[in-house]
Amino acid sequence: MQLLQLLLLLLLLLLQQQILLPSLLLLSLLPLLLPLLLLLLLLLLLLLLQLLQLLLLLLLLLLLLLLLPLLLLFLLLLLLLLLLLLLLILLLLLLPLLLLFLLLLLLLLLLLLQQQQQQQLLLLLLLLLLLLLLLLLLLLLILLLLLLLLLLLLL
Repeated sequence: MQLLQLLLLLLLLLLQQQILLPSLLLLSLLPLLLPLLLLLLLLLLLLLLQLLQLLLLLLLLLLLLLLLPLLLLFLLLLLLLLLLLLLLILLLLLLPLLLLFLLLLLLLLLLLLQQQQQQQLLLLLLLLLLLLLLLLLLLLLILLLLLLLLLLLLL
């Protein structure tokens, strides 16, 4: 009975001292709260890592959106380069045909000169030959200008 009175007295004393009771309760709950605090800290760290991952993903997306016009410009320049290369190949393929046509016209002019017939036709054919030569020179000039433009674009 005295032990019970002593315990009640101790409890009454603890209740009167408001500072001692919460500290004793905290000290008694500390072994239970420590794993919970560690778990909470771990969850907070995981949340922080997820936020960092999301931030990096958004940064990568922003970088991609910023680089997209440059990529499109590069693809456009590459397409222009391919078109110029195709034009060059086409001109180089057409050049022998044009030269062959000019040679045939020259042979025709030589035949007309030997026969000395129809001088007006001869003059007309000579003018046509000169026109075709000028066209060939213009074609070559365009080709050189395109190549120069291509070189400037690559630099």
